[in-house]
Amino acid sequence: MIKKISVLLILIFLTGPLGGCWDRKELPELAIVLGTGVDRTADGRIRLTVQIARPSAFVAAGGGGGGGGDVPAGLVVWAEGETIEDAEMHLETKVPREVYWGHNMILVIGEEMAREGTRMVTNFFHRNRQPRETIWLMVAKGEAKDFLESHSALEKTSAQAASFLARMKLGYSVSSREFDEMLASKGVQPVATRVEVKRAGTTLGPGREKQPSNQKQVELTGVAVFREDKLIGWLDEHETRGLLWLKGEARRGIIAVVPSPGEPEKEVSIKIRRAKTKIVPQYDGERLLFNVVIEAEGDMLEQQSRKDLAKPGKIKALEGAMAEEIQKRAAISLKKAQRGYGVDIFGFGDAFHRKYKKEWRKLKNRWDREFARAEVNISVKTHIRTTGLLTRQPYLPEE
Repeated sequence: MIKKISVLLILIFLTGPLGGCWDRKELPELAIVLGTGVDRTADGRIRLTVQIARPSAFVAAGGGGGGGGDVPAGLVVWAEGETIEDAEMHLETKVPREVYWGHNMILVIGEEMAREGTRMVTNFFHRNRQPRETIWLMVAKGEAKDFLESHSALEKTSAQAASFLARMKLGYSVSSREFDEMLASKGVQPVATRVEVKRAGTTLGPGREKQPSNQKQVELTGVAVFREDKLIGWLDEHETRGLLWLKGEARRGIIAVVPSPGEPEKEVSIKIRRAKTKIVPQYDGERLLFNVVIEAEGDMLEQQSRKDLAKPGKIKALEGAMAEEIQKRAAISLKKAQRGYGVDIFGFGDAFHRKYKKEWRKLKNRWDREFARAEVNISVKTHIRTTGLLTRQPYLPEE
């Protein structure tokens, strides 16, 4: 009897601290944010724009749970305030649910807001417990509000489309955490994905006739260049390729287009399989030199020439043209960063810090000036692994 009473008392004590689901939040009570935009208005206020998911639009037709394809997948709502928190408070008066940030995928900062500084934007998202540090940080050419109000022809919302484009990493993609790591380092200045809203192509009508599309969709069009947390300029898509090579972030899937051997008016497409970049600094107290070695492997996927490019001599020539193209892209990006903006966006300062720790303490507070006068030698080693399933085009005789 004593044992039974003891067991009963233990069970009572163990179940006492269990509070159950006292803080549960049901899905119908939440406004799930998919994308966020922050702009500076003409009168100096902060505009907070959110793209909110409509859960019923994400339920398959016939599933018994929602309206299917005719229901708009997202609702765009915006509000203004003196701070982001103030704007969020006004936003909540427009949304009849609790704003939930846990599924936010992208943070888009408008151009004017970015030129003023990003810290006042990211501070809110770092202090709030719900947003994740893995959200993609982007800078809009224009206003972030226009970006979130755009359409995606394939994805349900423009926020999902932009997030997927960032995950593919065909351009330069940076998360909120990675951007803050660059801000905290004196050896590299931050860069972020540049996004724009552009009109889509054409659609097929009922009779399969082509009709102009009135929809605008999101595109990644390069990178935004910062000094500290303030936007100072842009790199276009071609210059971004050079940035990727110099930062060692050229991922699989990047295409190098080079002239065909013996026929410079014809082109050859080479898909990068793997790549790596090594930065070796040299410093004697006055002269600052960086030797950059880029190694890349690729597969030939397309040729416009009639020649058989699988021959060893042709492959060697293609590798030389590929190396020249990569070197040219890297040099263009380097020149714009050194001469145009005067900021180290490649991480040369981090490489210098690792090798010259004592000297770094003297140079770190003026590193961008030192970088602007530094000499940089870029050498590229390339290797073409395969030429695909064809050697030459079978329906054209070799000349």
